Formats: sequence, structure tokens, C-alpha cells
Amino acid sequence: MQTIRSLFFPKWTSDARLDGKTAIVTGANTGIGKETAKDLARRGARVILACRNTGRGEQAAQDIMREVSGAKVITKHLDLADTKSICEFAENIYNTERSLHYLINNAGVAICPYSTTVDGYEMQFGVNHLGHFFLTFLLLDLLKHSAPSRVINVSSLTHAMGKIQFDDLSSQKGYHPVKAYVQSKLANVLFTRELAKRTEALGVTTYAVDPGTVSTDVMKHLKRPFQEAVRAFSFMFRTPAEGAYTSIYCTVMPENQLVTGGYYRNCAKAESSRAGQDDGTALKLWAVSCHLLGIRWR
Repeated sequence: MQTIRSLFFPKWTSDARLDGKTAIVTGANTGIGKETAKDLARRGARVILACRNTGRGEQAAQDIMREVSGAKVITKHLDLADTKSICEFAENIYNTERSLHYLINNAGVAICPYSTTVDGYEMQFGVNHLGHFFLTFLLLDLLKHSAPSRVINVSSLTHAMGKIQFDDLSSQKGYHPVKAYVQSKLANVLFTRELAKRTEALGVTTYAVDPGTVSTDVMKHLKRPFQEAVRAFSFMFRTPAEGAYTSIYCTVMPENQLVTGGYYRNCAKAESSRAGQDDGTALKLWAVSCHLLGIRWR
């Protein structure tokens, strides 16, 4: 079984150090986010776990500090479904941090029953895209001040199934959990593409990553038959640590070996879907996102 896994999930390693660097990982209390934070802490980075559930975040921080000698890890509250919480988190960061080298937009919700964010947007689009879009906007000055710095957006191979429904972004005309999810993952890829054009000259590079199919809490909203199928075929799924590889790869690889705005999977540059390479859609999504959030981001 281990030999079969090694063929499908080749292990990537690097001895790169991140001493003196600061990273924020959203959704770092569990799954891929927690494994990403642990790896960065092991490399010497100071890691901020940005979590909606601060109790679980504190437990994750304790776990990491117990497993990684000398780990510098703290937890801060962040609810990506609430723009007020995002503003408060960003203000706290500016008040307490002198630098920010890595922003890893990892948190997400998937295939959930219909609900809305505090500000009235469909939950998956609101958290997975708008929440991280707004967070990046608010932290950009600190990222520029700390340049060279990076933004890593965790997307999914399923973005290829997505379409940006500009006439119904919040699924008010009709909701399908999978369609809403893949729309949000396509939005991650398009956001990365447009952000790269606007920040490369500022010393801020950005990458979209596909972690692969990982068995994590993100699957908790699947119906029981699908959950049972996941358990039955668990050997085909990556562990959270394996799912974190590409995020870590885009964090630690030398900048000249990466392409800003690019899409990465299996620790290598990959081609996103045709929709993910549509500059016109990326620009329109940028403008619409700014309008929805009430911000001006040139």
C-alpha cells in the first residue's frame, strides 16, 4: 500500500529555513492549514494561526509547540464570513506585527447547505473568495513593507468545473452546493492571476495551489453515503500533511523558480483550466469584488 501511495503522492522535501520570517495561515486549527503552519514553524518562521474558533486554534498552537521544539506560534481570531472581524484582525496585525512575509489563504468551506455570511453573501463565495480578497487587500501595505513577500491562495483542481455567475454570485436564483463551491475555487485562481499583475512590481508575488484530494473536515457536509465512500477509499486520499506540500513549496522555493500568478499542483507549475486563464473574467471579478466590499483597489 505504501508503494502504491508513493507513486500517486510523491513526497517533496526541502531544508529551506524561514528564520526571521512571519507567516499568517488562515484556517490553521486543523487539516492542511495546521500541517502548513507546523512545517513553517519547524523551519523557524513565526506563525500566526488565523482561526474562527479560537479554542481550537489555541489547541492547534499547543499541539505544534509540543511537536516542534522552539516553535513560535500564536493564535488570533478571524472570521472570514464577517468583514467586521476581518477588519479587526487586520488592525490587530498592524498593531502587533512589524512585518508579514507570507499570507497563506488556506481556510475554506465546501459543499455546505445554503447559508450566508454576516454581510449577506453565499457562504462559499463569501468565505473562500470575498473573505480572502478583503483580507489580502487590508494586509497589502504590510506585505509591501516586508517585500519580498508572498500570497498563497489554496484553490482546487475542481476549479475547472467552475463558472463565475456574475448575474447570481450569491446563488439567490438557485443554489447547488457543488456549483457554488467550484465557482469559489475558480475565483481563487482568477484572483491570483489578477493580483500578480498588480503586485509584482511591489515585491509581492502570488500563487494558486491545488492541494489534491485530501480527507479533512472540509468534507463534513457530504451526505452519509459519500462520507462512507470516502472512508472506504481513504487510501486514495492524501493526508493533510501531503495536502500541505504544494502550499509549502510555493512558500519556500526560490522566487526565480516560481511564476507569480501561476497555478501549482504536486509541487510543480501546472496549467489551470481555460476559464482560470481568462484575463477578462479575472478583471471583471476584481471590479465586482471591490464593489461588493465597498473598497477601491487599483
